[in-house]
Amino acid sequence: MKTIIQNATIVNEGCRLLGSIVMENGHITDIIDNHTTPHGQFDETVDATGCFVFPGVIDTHVHFREPGLTAKADIESESRAAAFGGVTSFFDMPNTVPQTTTHEALDEKFRLAQQKSHVNYAFFYGATNDNVESFATLDSHRVPGIKLFMGSSTGNMLVDRQEALERIFSQASLPVVAHCEDTAIINRNMSQARREGMDDLPIQLHELIRSEEACYASSFLAVQLAKTYGTQLHVAHVSTARELEMFGMFDHITAEAVVPHLLFTNRDYARLGGLIKCNPSIKSPSDRDALRQALSDGRITTVGTDHAPHLLAEKQGGAVKAVSGMPMVQFSLVAMLGLVDEGVLSLERLVELMCHNPARLFYVHERGFLRSGYHADVVVVRPHASWTLTDDMIQSKCGWGPLIGHTFEWRVEHTFCNGHHLYDRGAFDASPFGEEIRFDH
Repeated sequence: MKTIIQNATIVNEGCRLLGSIVMENGHITDIIDNHTTPHGQFDETVDATGCFVFPGVIDTHVHFREPGLTAKADIESESRAAAFGGVTSFFDMPNTVPQTTTHEALDEKFRLAQQKSHVNYAFFYGATNDNVESFATLDSHRVPGIKLFMGSSTGNMLVDRQEALERIFSQASLPVVAHCEDTAIINRNMSQARREGMDDLPIQLHELIRSEEACYASSFLAVQLAKTYGTQLHVAHVSTARELEMFGMFDHITAEAVVPHLLFTNRDYARLGGLIKCNPSIKSPSDRDALRQALSDGRITTVGTDHAPHLLAEKQGGAVKAVSGMPMVQFSLVAMLGLVDEGVLSLERLVELMCHNPARLFYVHERGFLRSGYHADVVVVRPHASWTLTDDMIQSKCGWGPLIGHTFEWRVEHTFCNGHHLYDRGAFDASPFGEEIRFDH
């Protein structure tokens, strides 16, 4: 199958090119400007006049819930949502049932993804207080890194013993991705908030319970451990301005922002309630503004989603009863393109944060860039194409999203994964075309 995407504005590696991309046998074979005549016959021609073409998005932070939590989501449904949104690769987190903290559990996820995933897949290995010895036998070409929960979150994989943390940071040869919230501080805040014996609390208190102090204390500890042991550390979903002070100085210590913290503030609780409850919590407008600024000044290295579907019934209630997490993978790219329109960042920087840097940071093999010989993971987006999200458009199995009713000004028109035309202006090829991502650690 030989395909050409013509007449596009190609955004790649800091440059824009008016031209065409040629794909054959799952790989990019040529990138040419509009002054060059393409050679040969093509099985498929896509006219991308007026559109921008990027590498497929690599979302290094998702919870696709399989195995064990498939009432909420599964690999098929969430990888379909990813394809609709221009995301061609995902890294799934280990807090499933069973937790991905053994080789057997990891192998089972690979087996399921091979059968079901529409886009490319990888799986983090989860750290516990007592499984450090198993790190040494992980295949570094298959696993992007070690996920460490330095704060209690969904799945209860908390690593809270200093001795265990020291061993993880000293012995991890793969990147460590850390969820940083201090559980003792959170528990103290919760006790103070619940003194009157209420079984639930107003949703606005979630930000005060999972506070700036809890985030900073845990992130500070992780950074200090990474400095001590030289560990490659990526702090997930940084949510506060104060934490940002620790990043941008060391190549081996980096930070991720996720889309919910870039879109929402604590003022949105009044409108959206528990729908935007997540861990770490949505913070103040000044925190969101600081995160947005950090997208372009080097303190934030990647943008992910922390895509975490729950049943809508589980999202009802306040700071105690509503569960934390929201589905975002289908709309991360168009939401970030909205920030481009607002002047928050450039198109070139967006591609760095969502495509190039994830590939660089985790040593992804031949993905994340539009280069001859690389896997043909490509997304075509159209600007000035206003549309409003309705619930029937949601591909995630949970069937809801916090952005329902929002009007986007960009539209994903085409998604190619390994050269396969998965998504074509609303039409979807439901075959499992995803491949296992390989790493050059």
